Amino acid sequence: MATELKNLSSYDPSKVADGSGRKVGIVYAEWNEEITYALRDGAVKTLIKNGVSQSDITLTSVPGSFELIFGASQMVKSGKYDAVIAIGCVIRGDTPHFDYICEGVTAGLSRLNVEYDTPVIFGLITTNNLQQAQERSGGRLGNKGDECAVTALQMIAQFKHI
Repeated sequence: MATELKNLSSYDPSKVADGSGRKVGIVYAEWNEEITYALRDGAVKTLIKNGVSQSDITLTSVPGSFELIFGASQMVKSGKYDAVIAIGCVIRGDTPHFDYICEGVTAGLSRLNVEYDTPVIFGLITTNNLQQAQERSGGRLGNKGDECAVTALQMIAQFKHI
């Protein structure tokens, strides 16, 4: 669904799994920090609102979005987390660098989801400009971090028993 058609922060709290006792790792990119820190903060706030204790949330930063793969991988391999949320922002520029980073991060995080039993939530926003990123990090379209937190809780609940 196109983000323009749905607010990223809108969800029915009665349908979100309780996060009590769950441990969630969040790895976030420092590049485009105005955006990524807002996404990170949105995820934390939503996790806490849905029962995850502040002490059960681990925040780890990496320099850029490409490094999210390694950061998420280390969190998953530690075995300490019920889910890992990877947060980054890539804004299109004048070179193909955007495409390489987006494709690489998507492939890397996807691979972690296939190879390990810990859900890795894709919180990389890819936009054409700064305004679109701002709209998705707490602006008029909500906060993708909220959506990532809800997704993490739902994935933990859905697959923890398997």
